[in-house]
Amino acid sequence: MQTNHGLPTGNPDSLLSRELGTRQLAATIFNYTVGSGIFVLPALAVLQLGTAAPLAFMACAVIIGLVVLCFAEAGSRVATTGGPYAYVETALGPFVGFIAGCLVIATGASAAGAVASVLARSILSLAPGSPFWVTPLLILLLVSALVWINFRGVRTGARVIEMATVAKLVPLLAFVLIGVFFIEPSNLAWTAVPDMSSVLGTAGVVIFAFSGIEGSLVPSGEVKNPAKTVPRAAFLALGAATLLYLAIQYVALGILGTDLANDRTTPLATAAGSIVGPVGRTILVVGAVISMFGYLSANVLSEPRGLFALSRDGFLPRMLAAVHPQFHTPHKAILIYGVIVAAIALSGTYETLTVFANLAALALYFLCAIAAYVLRKRDVRTDGEPFLAPGGPFVPIAACLSLAWLFYETVRLDQFIALMIVLAVTLVLYGIRSVRLRAAAE
Repeated sequence: MQTNHGLPTGNPDSLLSRELGTRQLAATIFNYTVGSGIFVLPALAVLQLGTAAPLAFMACAVIIGLVVLCFAEAGSRVATTGGPYAYVETALGPFVGFIAGCLVIATGASAAGAVASVLARSILSLAPGSPFWVTPLLILLLVSALVWINFRGVRTGARVIEMATVAKLVPLLAFVLIGVFFIEPSNLAWTAVPDMSSVLGTAGVVIFAFSGIEGSLVPSGEVKNPAKTVPRAAFLALGAATLLYLAIQYVALGILGTDLANDRTTPLATAAGSIVGPVGRTILVVGAVISMFGYLSANVLSEPRGLFALSRDGFLPRMLAAVHPQFHTPHKAILIYGVIVAAIALSGTYETLTVFANLAALALYFLCAIAAYVLRKRDVRTDGEPFLAPGGPFVPIAACLSLAWLFYETVRLDQFIALMIVLAVTLVLYGIRSVRLRAAAE
């Protein structure tokens, strides 16, 4: 039930509409994963590892594979809105769950702000000479459009994501299918074998191109038959993304060799331009724009549900758990999230936001791996027979060990301090909530 003011009086999850099937959820995960990273990170991988750059993507694929198994099992056992927050909260309690929820929102909002900023600049690169005020105006228009689309229903948002998935695949697949005929085999020959520390250090940055499943599973309460849909969609989307990434890295490296590292803004566009001229470069720039728009579409569909879930459970103001009576969407959470993303994007600090998003995501993956272990041990099941990850308890253990190793090889002291500050603020907020609840009980 809802009051006349649109605030929930019962379980808000029951007011949401389960519209996301395997195809729609897989498209959401794929769009979340294939965003801006793959258009930039191949150059960074080559800069750090030379011709052995594909090793970083392979390392990421193995680590993310373990993480996906944990998410798939946890998602098949816990069917409420909130995704990773709900998994961790169910397994480890409200305190750790609140930390996970804040990490989900921090990761999604910072990454969305970074991508929105780059997206606006990429669009304007096709029209050089635009006045400075056009960039912030374009950011506001983009975020407003995505908020409006998702305000009107999860089905509408999912359709936009499906269209963006097809549109972004065309230029990327064309780059691979055409570029493979221009590969120079000598460009793929390893000049040296990097040590594991170097590979993992590079993987810690490249993993930005693989992250996204944590946000795309937030609308769990709007997924049909989550016990089957979540595992199928996760494996389908991440498997396709991994194959695409490896193909793109090999083709780009085969075309330009180590010169790929010379362009750290639009390396794929430069590679395309070298084989088919300016038209090829323009097509890849447009492809990057479409890809980033698809990422933002998936982000704005999923992340507001994190605010909704935290509000539903009393961590945030109750108004954010309101569900629109006509569109059955958490409309107030969507609006507030849009404001947060626009504010972050207007700050224009892409590099800082990307690094923070990576750190928060690694910490969140660690918590979700532990949650998957606990959920299996307790045999938690809320909607049908759960998916059982092959390897049993060894999968979350292996995931935790690999994430800890990656974190150790990647994080600098200043970045670690920044993450600790965020966690400290989270603890303060939780303490304030606890005091307020005790006061209300008295």
